[in-house]
Amino acid sequence: MQSTRLTLICHARTVAQKLARFPTSEPVENQPFTPGALASQFASVSHLLCGPELRTRQTAEWFGATPQVDQALRDCDWGRWHGQAIKDLQLREAEALQAWINDPHAAPHGGESVMQLGARVAMWLTSLQGKSGHIVAVTHPFVVRAALMQVVQGLAFNAIDVEPLAVVELRFNGIWRLRLPGNDFAGAL
Repeated sequence: MQSTRLTLICHARTVAQKLARFPTSEPVENQPFTPGALASQFASVSHLLCGPELRTRQTAEWFGATPQVDQALRDCDWGRWHGQAIKDLQLREAEALQAWINDPHAAPHGGESVMQLGARVAMWLTSLQGKSGHIVAVTHPFVVRAALMQVVQGLAFNAIDVEPLAVVELRFNGIWRLRLPGNDFAGAL
């Protein structure tokens, strides 16, 4: 059986994230690295993939060769909420926002539901099962979350490997949340 190694990397911070807005195709907030500057972090990469948005393409360029754009890695379709501030939606569309948070089938924004995103990511993961080597995919927080949900569904206990010195951060703010801290690549330069 061929072994597939997949590393998912969330794109670098954007102004939309900083301002708690639903994203557009905005650039990363700043570009601290030149193209290829972080290539040594993933020297064994067979395939470098990214979503089509500017922020994923810019981030992927830091890891080496020109990335292959994969439409399956695109961000969730936020419909009419693209670019909208969450605090504004809490005022104008509180019920719709709450429905979207509580119901993974809901798409009150007219775009893609969490379930639809999950199905898209599941199909993408299935398509990778026959690829050998190390795949690095630069994508979006929601795509990473959808991939994790595909991995841990069902027999989640046995689908989670915890390596020595692994760090798992959980935070409670009304519900328990898993937090995956970003890498500090500053030491790589």
